[in-house]
Amino acid sequence: MISAVDASAAPPRGITARSMGGFIANAVAAVLAGVLMYLSFPPLPFWYAAPVGVAVLVGVLTNWTREPIRASTGLGYGFLAGVGLFVPLLPWIGMYVGPLPWLALALVCAGYVALFGLGTVWLWKLPRLLAVVAIPAWWVATEWIRSSFPFGGFPWGRLAFGQPDGALLPIAALIGAPGLSFMVALTGVGLLIAVSSIVRRNPQWIGVGAAAAIAPFVLALAFQPSVANANNSTNTLNVAAVQGNVPRLGLDFNAQRRAVLDNHVNRTLELAAAVRSGEATQPDVVIWPENSSDVDPFRSSEATERINAAAAAINAPIIVGAVIYNGDGTFSNSAIVWEPFTGPSDRHDKAIIQPFGEYMPMRDFFRLFSDFVDMAGNFVPGDSNWVVNAAGIPVGIATCFEVAFDRALTTAVRDGAQYLAVPTNNATFTTADSTDMTFQQLAMSQVRAAEHGRAVVVAATSGVSAVVRPDGTIEQQSGIFVPEVLTTEVPLHTDLTLATRLGPWPERVLVVFALAALAAVYVRRQPN
Repeated sequence: MISAVDASAAPPRGITARSMGGFIANAVAAVLAGVLMYLSFPPLPFWYAAPVGVAVLVGVLTNWTREPIRASTGLGYGFLAGVGLFVPLLPWIGMYVGPLPWLALALVCAGYVALFGLGTVWLWKLPRLLAVVAIPAWWVATEWIRSSFPFGGFPWGRLAFGQPDGALLPIAALIGAPGLSFMVALTGVGLLIAVSSIVRRNPQWIGVGAAAAIAPFVLALAFQPSVANANNSTNTLNVAAVQGNVPRLGLDFNAQRRAVLDNHVNRTLELAAAVRSGEATQPDVVIWPENSSDVDPFRSSEATERINAAAAAINAPIIVGAVIYNGDGTFSNSAIVWEPFTGPSDRHDKAIIQPFGEYMPMRDFFRLFSDFVDMAGNFVPGDSNWVVNAAGIPVGIATCFEVAFDRALTTAVRDGAQYLAVPTNNATFTTADSTDMTFQQLAMSQVRAAEHGRAVVVAATSGVSAVVRPDGTIEQQSGIFVPEVLTTEVPLHTDLTLATRLGPWPERVLVVFALAALAAVYVRRQPN
């Protein structure tokens, strides 16, 4: 049995060369654990590195399954792992504003992994079988906290989002993205126990570790045919995604809004000409990206005329990503269904807006650190169920940042969306030589496709635009910083996956279980 005595209660020991060497080795291993998790995220292909990273981190936090370490030391090791994960994951944040916002956000995110380290040290005091499940559940709990607080949360870097091409992806259709994160972490904990038991010649725990490591793959393999069947549908819709491209890059993107609008109009007119000549299939719906019309079409007659001309030429509704002035000094980031000849018919106002980009919380405070805060927008969130109707078919809309949040597309599919669209603008965070952000976001769309059994059409201003099948595989993909139009026959679905039906409940159960397990450790430590 693992001792229930907290090592932090032991008297302080003198620092020796051996203890210092062990601390340095574990610190390096903690950073390596975070780097391994980072390697699982696209555009890198190493999805299997994530459970290995979890195994290494939990190994460090449990003193490689021997006596528990101090809780404060676990906090530090967890923070180092978070640095190893988020510093290389998020450099695109500072692409045009310098390293301070990037490093600040990375260090804040690392704090949540530090919280995981603290909790894991405590949870390892539980009976081993309970700890094997409680530790992955605690990982999900820390992801939930990071995705919720502060300023609405930042879900980027969840373990699930590194698995779009991995063997465990079908699990998303059963218990959602949080459940997928849980299974990745469970695999890592099981791998640690199996390997450490072999090394320490402790055969009674080899089977437990192996079962925990293998069970998620067995579950995914068993459910894979059902997920793959989502690609088949008797009802389809012809959809075109237009990537108009931007004339220049950087934070001056919005100063070029008329040129960006013209790019998307012209690509749509070219598609219409190809349809008339028989070179392209007539689309039922055309999807433009976020910010494709930063000229407010409700206030600019010129923008209205250009969009009307494009919709009439293609003879199909266009879902236009537009910036709308609300008349009170605020703006809405909207996806407007623009019908040929009759104009706007439906609208989704982005409901989850990006702090420090679309709006600036605590503007006066953060201005002390950077003048860039005054470049943030003054957008307000909309009240939306993330569904619009185009060509008589309900489509779920998650605009850019919204795709990272579980509630957006879960709500859309529950409210009838038969396929999904992710209009996005990555021009501020991507260059021809640095594409991590756009592929990390595309991975989220792949996970959402598998989670809900819906095709996803990604329309980006500058790339990557893509068509994702309902099993999460990519059917088509554009280049970056090139004008391109993707056309496809999208399968339509009305059935709900188990994950969609359950909604937030798997995550809630895991969070409550983790907190209850921590409470049980606390109660056990109290004197009678």
